[in-house]
Amino acid sequence: MGLFRRKPKLPPADRPPLAADERVLAWAAVGNGEGDGVVVASNLGLWLPGRAHRLGWHDVLKAVWSGRELTVTPAERLAERDGYLVVADCPAETYLLLDPGELPHQVRERVTRSVAYTRHHPVPGGAGRIAARRAPGVDGLTWTVRFDPGTPTDDPEALAETDRLVAEARAATAPADV
Repeated sequence: MGLFRRKPKLPPADRPPLAADERVLAWAAVGNGEGDGVVVASNLGLWLPGRAHRLGWHDVLKAVWSGRELTVTPAERLAERDGYLVVADCPAETYLLLDPGELPHQVRERVTRSVAYTRHHPVPGGAGRIAARRAPGVDGLTWTVRFDPGTPTDDPEALAETDRLVAEARAATAPADV
């Protein structure tokens, strides 16, 4: 008999509609007062209760584990620019996990592993974070800019500076032999 008890398999009724190349890494039942739902981490992303689709690891802006609750802040796509997306925080979603097991570890590892580059820069009227993320099934990096609250997202000067900063970051991270 081992020191660690093995978590039972995810019940078929709770299994999300996984893609052919997708596999479950960890899961946990949610105790949200309603008593239903599970959070499922797969190799391609995070399945959250009440959502019909997976949230890709590259679309998780922030995930925080309190020891009891997992809080996830997804990205909302605001605009597509030349070579990058402008994103903002969606409302944070918090889940009380009854028996978290490996789920918090998998979420942290996968979100962290998806980040290839991140830097915070001042721009006219405010500041923003430029990030490059690895997205499953996408060759290369997916670039995003998340402006700080109060930064004008439609100001021509701020966008021109952001375009320049993203181009500079892309050039600095491009492989030398390509």
